[in-house]
Amino acid sequence: MKQKVVAKQPNSKMCYVCGLKNPKGLQASFYELENGEVVGQFVAGEELQGYPDRLHGCIAVGLLDEAIGRAIRTHYDEEAMGQTVELHIRYRIPVPLNQPLRIVARVTRDIRRLYEGSAELKLSDGTVAVEASGKYFSLVGDTLPREELKAQEWKVYPTEHDPRELDI
Repeated sequence: MKQKVVAKQPNSKMCYVCGLKNPKGLQASFYELENGEVVGQFVAGEELQGYPDRLHGCIAVGLLDEAIGRAIRTHYDEEAMGQTVELHIRYRIPVPLNQPLRIVARVTRDIRRLYEGSAELKLSDGTVAVEASGKYFSLVGDTLPREELKAQEWKVYPTEHDPRELDI
């Protein structure tokens, strides 16, 4: 089902998942959809291999955790961030390398400064390969490390390849 992209989320300089200047990082991009979900896009190369031709499980976890942590921005406040409290993972099938992957996340329950979320890592054909659910502490307002975010160049970096809609 196609969903309209309403915003691109910020990237940073050195974050392992989204850092655009981290040569060893994933450099993933995340987008907010009209339905309130967050979608990340990523292609896993051979350097991220676990077993032959398969994505290492810890990379899948990092992508899912990042996406759920970002979902609070669409639910609560565009400057909010989530800090992981607890995370549960279910591996359904191996994740192949060198193909587009999509990570879809959402807030499932908001309890003041604590929220729950879930996410799926999907293959290019829409098959769910890995699922996650967890609890996150909402970093908002005065709890955000604003000077540190500025130093890490936390901002939106538009590109000509940013989608206007995504198939989730």
